[in-house]
Amino acid sequence: MTSIATLGSHCSLQVLKGAKDEGFKTLLVCEKKREKLYKRFPFIDELIVVDNFKEVLDSKCQSILEQNNAVLIPHGTLIAQMSSDEIESIKTPIFGNKWILRWESDREMKEKLMREANLPMPKPVTHPSQIEKLSIVKRQGAAGGKGYFMAANEDDYNTKRNQLISEGIISKDETLYIQEYAAGVLAYLTFFYSPLKDELEFYGVDQRHESDIEGLGRIPADQQMKSNKVPSFNVIGNSPLVLRESLLDEVYTMGENFVEAAKRIVAPGMNGPFCIEGVYDENAKFTSFEFSARIVAGSNIYMDGSPYYSLLFNETMSMGKRIAREIKIADNEKQLDKITT
Repeated sequence: MTSIATLGSHCSLQVLKGAKDEGFKTLLVCEKKREKLYKRFPFIDELIVVDNFKEVLDSKCQSILEQNNAVLIPHGTLIAQMSSDEIESIKTPIFGNKWILRWESDREMKEKLMREANLPMPKPVTHPSQIEKLSIVKRQGAAGGKGYFMAANEDDYNTKRNQLISEGIISKDETLYIQEYAAGVLAYLTFFYSPLKDELEFYGVDQRHESDIEGLGRIPADQQMKSNKVPSFNVIGNSPLVLRESLLDEVYTMGENFVEAAKRIVAPGMNGPFCIEGVYDENAKFTSFEFSARIVAGSNIYMDGSPYYSLLFNETMSMGKRIAREIKIADNEKQLDKITT
């Protein structure tokens, strides 16, 4: 019998609650420091306690997952904690396409896939000397916004980069990615593509709350000017958003374009949940600055179902439950190889 496993972080509670609702045995790879937390939840059947998440690569952990016929659900912590080579070496079947996670982790590859999908994007800046407009500087991979900073020109870039290096937030040899800053209403658009049905579903929208960049708005301008602190974009939490209905057609088009581009570029394509992340400007024009090729933490706000999923399902459907439902259908039809890598 198939079971469902994930790492104890990010959105693991949602994933395993959804799996239990669909009748699966649930396993959590859990760091010792969080064992007490996860023991509180009765829908977690088994804890695989480790010192750090990289132990999921060890034969002992792999053996436990294999004995339970586990499918591993990837999320942002997997990408943040492991290299693409390490993720691709995991022998446990991974839900979705583990190869596309490399494209998420590498900024240049990410930009290439987004262009292939014809997503409207901010202008990339190839070198700090070419910063002409307010730009945002990002780290590689799923850093959760920590270490990101804004720069108005090359001098501003160097000053802030050096400060973050001195504070130990980024490393001296770290490759940073620069793109012009897109201003507007933040909107993180989450989708689910089912290769079993060859159908795209729009799941919902969230906004992310970042500290301490948001707190700056409550500080008087003259006090801001006296501060030398580089504001952080570290994500603290998420809140729900519902779009104007007139925007939904374009939302579906962007999702479908992304799915088709992924099929062409990184087989077997974008299977399962993914997120197109960006902003709407004053003309309701969307600009996309990121994508996440797996479940995102913003889906945690919809554990009882999202407004858009209530239009598609006559039952409560979280993203965790939707993933489990897809695995159950594939398992019953002996098509697990179609939805896992």
